[in-house]
Amino acid sequence: MNKLYAIGEMLIDFAPCGEGLYKRNAGGAPANVAVCAAKLGAESAVITKLGNDLFGDFLMKTLKEEGVDAEYVFRTDRANTALAFVTLDENGDRAFSFYRNPSADLFLDETETDKIPFKKGDVLHFGSVDLVDYPVRKAHERAIFRAKEKGAIVSFDPNLRYNLWKSREELLETVNRFVPFADVLKVSEEELTDITGISEEEKAVSTLFRGDVKIVFLTRGSGGATAYTKSGKSVSALSEKAVCLDATGAGDTFVGAILYQLLKSGKRPENLTEDEKTLSEWLRYANKAAWFVVQRSGAIPAMPAHEEVFGCK
Repeated sequence: MNKLYAIGEMLIDFAPCGEGLYKRNAGGAPANVAVCAAKLGAESAVITKLGNDLFGDFLMKTLKEEGVDAEYVFRTDRANTALAFVTLDENGDRAFSFYRNPSADLFLDETETDKIPFKKGDVLHFGSVDLVDYPVRKAHERAIFRAKEKGAIVSFDPNLRYNLWKSREELLETVNRFVPFADVLKVSEEELTDITGISEEEKAVSTLFRGDVKIVFLTRGSGGATAYTKSGKSVSALSEKAVCLDATGAGDTFVGAILYQLLKSGKRPENLTEDEKTLSEWLRYANKAAWFVVQRSGAIPAMPAHEEVFGCK
């Protein structure tokens, strides 16, 4: 099996666990994706930078415990490890308050990505949180260029976090600039309208097939997900009903489960254009993995192993 590399933020999620009480969890969308894939059975690595602090030590320990390669996690005294406080509403939906002014991940240098031995069939996954105007954006650009040069597959989940950007317009412009670099794109219903400016789903999705984009996964939370291919095919799968305790990490788990299956199959995204049966199976599997997560607290602590997901298919 090839390897998943996830580049971007890794941070501490402080999850509510009582009145005025918070529990420390490892988090950050790209890291969540890497851990999910590892728990399911893929080989994965995180590419980021942490502070030389106790929080950074905790995150390194978490990666080791979860079987994720931390060789490309760098440390710095320049800034501290990022923190995020999670707020949950009565439906389990979450909001984040970030503390990173700036944080260590923003200082990942582009030359540090030269150490990554991408090969054909590997996957490089990224989001938009670390595409802000810091050295880490250049690191993303260089990693994407090198991954493509080696024949790796590029995956992008915009994962919009408006409160981390100077303006809504700057975030959406940046996301739209990076969309064409992706072979695999994952967006939520809400993000689809924001990114494209189009409310009609199929028309909006069609505008995302720019540059290298070959397949788009559209998630609807409890409503399941749809895979759209460049050829115009679409496949949907509903999600089982669940009482949502905490939605943190559900989208990242969906992505991790999709990328795990992509790596396990050895297929290229362009080979899935007409393969409705495979896409349907992948969607059901990813929905089931996310179904486990929303019924548990936290992101990484809630992620299932392959045996759990496969046993409930």
